[in-house]
Amino acid sequence: GLRNDGERTMIGVIGGSGVYEIDGVVIREEKRISTPFGEPSDSYRIGEISGVEVAFLPRHGSPHHIAPHKINYRANIWGFRELGAERIISVNAVGGINPRFKPGDIVILNQIIDMTEGRASTFYDEEEIVHVDFTEPYCPELRAALLTAGRNAGVALKENAAYICVNGPRLETAAEIKAFSLLGADVVGMTGMPEASLARELAICFSGIGVVTNYAAGISGNRLTTTEVVKTMAESAEVVKTLLERTFVNIPHTRNCMCKDALANAKM
Repeated sequence: GLRNDGERTMIGVIGGSGVYEIDGVVIREEKRISTPFGEPSDSYRIGEISGVEVAFLPRHGSPHHIAPHKINYRANIWGFRELGAERIISVNAVGGINPRFKPGDIVILNQIIDMTEGRASTFYDEEEIVHVDFTEPYCPELRAALLTAGRNAGVALKENAAYICVNGPRLETAAEIKAFSLLGADVVGMTGMPEASLARELAICFSGIGVVTNYAAGISGNRLTTTEVVKTMAESAEVVKTLLERTFVNIPHTRNCMCKDALANAKM
């Protein structure tokens, strides 16, 4: 799709290092970008599928070496903007709090509870004061495109989940998970914020795919291991790729959601 200024629109994908090995996506180039906020996690892998330009970024770098609380979220999101991305799809490993979500489930997230601290979480911390509306943290248009893609590809998706984002890098206590459940959280992760709000601050559409890799602390009675997380992520990789492939082709060229106007009436 062409933007008014004649620039191609692009879709960004943030995820694990294997996400960009999608059938039909040819990676043309790797682009390193420097931003006013420092260096992104890695270089952006830029490719194309059915005429749609896609940029992939491994959130934790490759190899996986940046802890969730140390990711430069601002640089990552700013880099996508530099590339001309108007939409970002973010893939996250999550722990299931609500018993409805079992390991291996793929969820299209719809709400966020932010428990992170000490992360640089806004682009506007100098002179300009901006309060973006975050009532619906994920783009409804992008969520709809993902759900339709899932139906078309025969991929079973769970429609709604509130994602609670914790600082990490430690896993949670059983009491914390119980408290989160009382707050209305369905799944827990360490990377969903401030990604989502930063995208909103740049008027970029953003959606979150949660891959449930394990039951959260105290839910199943088993000890949590990262081995389990890695294993489930690897098993879900093909399904996620199929979903993304269908989604890229499904997304409307012009944005008709509120995200593009996020900064209207947000400045003080």
